[in-house]
Amino acid sequence: MPVWRFTTVLAIGVAAASPLSAEQAAKPKGVVELFTSQGCASCPPADAKLETLIRQGDVIALSYHVDYWDYLGWKDTLSSKENTERQYGYARTMGRTNVYTPQAVLNGQDHISGADLHGINAKLEALRADGKGLNVDVDAAMRGDELEINVGPGNGKANVVIAYFNREQVIQMDKGENAGRKITYWNTVSDVQTVGMWDGKPLKLVLPASVVGTQRKQGCAVLLQATSPKGDPAAIRGAAVLTAAPNGG
Repeated sequence: MPVWRFTTVLAIGVAAASPLSAEQAAKPKGVVELFTSQGCASCPPADAKLETLIRQGDVIALSYHVDYWDYLGWKDTLSSKENTERQYGYARTMGRTNVYTPQAVLNGQDHISGADLHGINAKLEALRADGKGLNVDVDAAMRGDELEINVGPGNGKANVVIAYFNREQVIQMDKGENAGRKITYWNTVSDVQTVGMWDGKPLKLVLPASVVGTQRKQGCAVLLQATSPKGDPAAIRGAAVLTAAPNGG
């Protein structure tokens, strides 16, 4: 079983070869969800920018591979219909009639091209200044075989959502618009679960390993996320992230 530690930034490069420290990093300034596809010729620059965001250290960055470009000749090996549905859900929440890749959704409330690193950071700062940042404290830690989540007080209601991800995957494309390319993907979400509800009061959740699936994934983000009146994903009010120490260290 992997050893899990709490951190706000994913250790990569040389640091990833050592166990992660148990200390809590600074509160993240926002959550970036990149909707991308292996079959999209415009996506590789955005995939690279996601790694830059992870290295930046003050953002929780996740990648969701969609399946609607598969008809172009290459089936995205990391995609799922659930990821596509999540993106369409955001479109409905934002009053949009279409989706696109690479799209970066920021705090569940705004969007921009995933390749625009400067624009992503600027919009996150603007959201925070406008009171639409991560205003509710969320802490998460593995304690033995249990995941403990603590959510602070605030206003409104939201779901406690866990997005499981794999940290680094290298994919060779043999067909489609990116044929012949080998691309590294970071923090690729493979499953999303709602594990609790928050009503503005402090909340503590303790989930067994059988629920959180720690043996299957290399990391997970805990998102405190509101929904629209129709049940679609909406504003993210707080977030934390866990990663597994390599080789069970």
